[in-house]
Amino acid sequence: MIVPDRKVVEAILLVADEPVPARVMGEVLERPKAEIEAILAGLAEEYANEDRGWILREAAGGWRLYTDPECAPWLERFVTRHRTNRLSAAALEVLAIVAYRGPVSRAQIAEIRGVDSDAAVRTLAARDLIVPTGRDAGAGAPILFEVSRLFLERMGLRSTDDLPPLRDFMPDPEAVEEMEARLSPGT
Repeated sequence: MIVPDRKVVEAILLVADEPVPARVMGEVLERPKAEIEAILAGLAEEYANEDRGWILREAAGGWRLYTDPECAPWLERFVTRHRTNRLSAAALEVLAIVAYRGPVSRAQIAEIRGVDSDAAVRTLAARDLIVPTGRDAGAGAPILFEVSRLFLERMGLRSTDDLPPLRDFMPDPEAVEEMEARLSPGT
């Protein structure tokens, strides 16, 4: 029985619990990496054109199936009813700092947030969302943290270079003035 390479690639993607490099699929299928990359690119285009509930993209050094972002509102509703393992606001803040500023030490994180962040750092490290990446050359040689491969995978990123620019999340000067005016006493 001959099974088409495309079918095997799809099956591998369905059972994989992390992004799979084209090279690995090529080894399994005994095909050149370029051939597998062409199959993956074709599948990614096909899924996008057929308006499926999933997309295929390259992330964290391999290929993985992801849900289509257009489905997010319904998936959020589904997940919130079936999942209680969420990160705290503090942990999310620390994760953002590490993603955008890493490698960064605990002291640097605390300085940016203005509060001790050790508990959030421990939580994120325990969940393998951040990892130690070395030591700072400064006094005491503190451990530096960066986001993990798991973080990149879950976010669908190849690297932190793919993060959206922070300026996209910043309010414009008029909005800041309006917020300050509303917060001022006597208004």
